[in-house]
Amino acid sequence: MNYVIDKTSDKPAYEQLYLLLRRDIVGGVFPYGGKMPSKRLLASETDTSVITTKHCYDLLCEEGYICAKERSGYYVIYRENELYRTAVKDTSSKGATKKERRQLADASLSLSFPLFAKTMRKVISECGEDLLLKTENSGSLRLREALAAYLKRSRGMSVLPSNIIIGAGTEYLYLMVAQLIGAGECVAIEDPSYEKIELVYEANGICCEKLPMGNEGIPSGALSKAKAKYLHITPFNSFPSGITATAGKRMEYIRWAMERDGIIIEDDYDSEFTISSKAKDTVYGMDPDGRVIYMNTFNRTIAPSMRIGYMILPDSLMEAYTERLGFYSCTVPVFEQYVIAEFIDSGNFERHINRVRRRIRRE
Repeated sequence: MNYVIDKTSDKPAYEQLYLLLRRDIVGGVFPYGGKMPSKRLLASETDTSVITTKHCYDLLCEEGYICAKERSGYYVIYRENELYRTAVKDTSSKGATKKERRQLADASLSLSFPLFAKTMRKVISECGEDLLLKTENSGSLRLREALAAYLKRSRGMSVLPSNIIIGAGTEYLYLMVAQLIGAGECVAIEDPSYEKIELVYEANGICCEKLPMGNEGIPSGALSKAKAKYLHITPFNSFPSGITATAGKRMEYIRWAMERDGIIIEDDYDSEFTISSKAKDTVYGMDPDGRVIYMNTFNRTIAPSMRIGYMILPDSLMEAYTERLGFYSCTVPVFEQYVIAEFIDSGNFERHINRVRRRIRRE
């Protein structure tokens, strides 16, 4: 092992080690089924503590890269080709997954209204008449810059503000994606999935090819038989099944898009409220070739009334978007955009996310 932990970095040691190990697991240095170094050996080799290496391994387990075997150690469960079929998950179960879904549903209620009201007053005081000016069609530059910085430090996503489009919720963004794809095309969607995904696509003349869900995502067999070259997925806590795609399955989605020169629409609804101490890796962040449209919303993380969402377009689609849809004005009021930007820039947004995660883990 030749892992060097940068003690001057802003990233904690466990996260640096996690990224190094994840890279080597995906790269095949640690093959499927292989045993990982012991926590003590890894701590010794990297000059860190056993607590640090345990935290790192816990994250790799939560992400689906490795698993722990009692009195044996940690073993790699990530594999590049998941060529096995998966059984459909019993969504009527009253087990842990259903409990987690209830907890996630209540998570946004923990937002401190006094803090939000204070942020609104601050924005009014500091921005003044700027709040009366029209923003760019893609949204306030201040909010797009705040989002780019937040996604970089919290999700490991390298995003240019110019690639971010602000819109009034995910349904509006579905509409934008549908118009970008164009009538007559076909989009593969999860079955079951959030019903409005299918409704929006079909209302815009796009057919939906339904792919069944297994307990780790869409099974490999169904993916390989799909005729569409667009794939709309909700890789974390997909509604209504509650299924979360494993790291290997997320990589399989990317390979699927690469093989047919396709595009993935990643609907990252409520992944920030994972019970893990680290948010799940996005498909967008794992994609090396820019084949993923990423979208998220604030109505889960701030409040249901905040009908504000955003999507990130890869460079390959920016020109087409500008030509076909760039004339649309931003559908979110300037004041609300500035409030969210201030909430993010002040650090209050991330503190809120982390507070809710801790609460969910305790429950």
